[in-house]
Amino acid sequence: MKEKLDITASIVLYNENLEELTKTVNCFLRVPLKKRLFLIDNTQNKLFQNIFKKQEIEYIAVGKNIGFGAGHNMVKDRISNNSNFHLILNPDVNFQEAVIPNLIIELKKDENVSMIAPKVLFPNGDHQYSCRRYPLLSELFARRFTFMKPIFKSTVYKGQYKDKDLNNSFFAEFITGCFHLYKTNDFLKLEGFDERYFLYMEDVDICRKIDNLGKKKIYYPKEEITHVLKKGSSKSMKLFFRHSLSAIKYFLKW
Repeated sequence: MKEKLDITASIVLYNENLEELTKTVNCFLRVPLKKRLFLIDNTQNKLFQNIFKKQEIEYIAVGKNIGFGAGHNMVKDRISNNSNFHLILNPDVNFQEAVIPNLIIELKKDENVSMIAPKVLFPNGDHQYSCRRYPLLSELFARRFTFMKPIFKSTVYKGQYKDKDLNNSFFAEFITGCFHLYKTNDFLKLEGFDERYFLYMEDVDICRKIDNLGKKKIYYPKEEITHVLKKGSSKSMKLFFRHSLSAIKYFLKW
């Protein structure tokens, strides 16, 4: 019987900065574990086909933009019975080689925990507030339209867990999806991401599904990563429409 990999990871590619992506890929390749990285190319012209030629990398050309969640779901059959842990990774994330092994140690400690995520920093070192309470509609409006922030200041404050000591680990309601480390079997039990979300809110949704599985998510700030965070929906009307549509789907579902 083929021995399982320690970890697999997937990155969904579309309009990526190649320098940032290369840094992210190299971060994963430096992890001292048996591993495999899946690059899911959502571009129509297979733009990333011949860039990364490593034995530990498997390239998957989709040929069209199927979205974030559906892209990550492309690997479900490939990781089934093949890895112990699976990482959902954004293409603009940097981390030290010990981060993943240390997170795995923590994830193994509790059979009721399905997913773990580290503290997330901006490149300038500022805290990104990646662990949050489940969003309220008013909070989403306030975060998108800055003139509303004073009105819903306490809602946003609590929503980002600013009322807790974020230097200590705890079971968070939801954790943003730039870096989700799952027990592979639990990710498969969740059936991956809900593909009705093309982009945005799928990370909130899968955290809800973890709750329904009777499992938990842990925010673990002893390990840190850096995330560029594009904030696309605040700069593009098209992405703002995508975000709004996903929010509607989320609130109708939950």
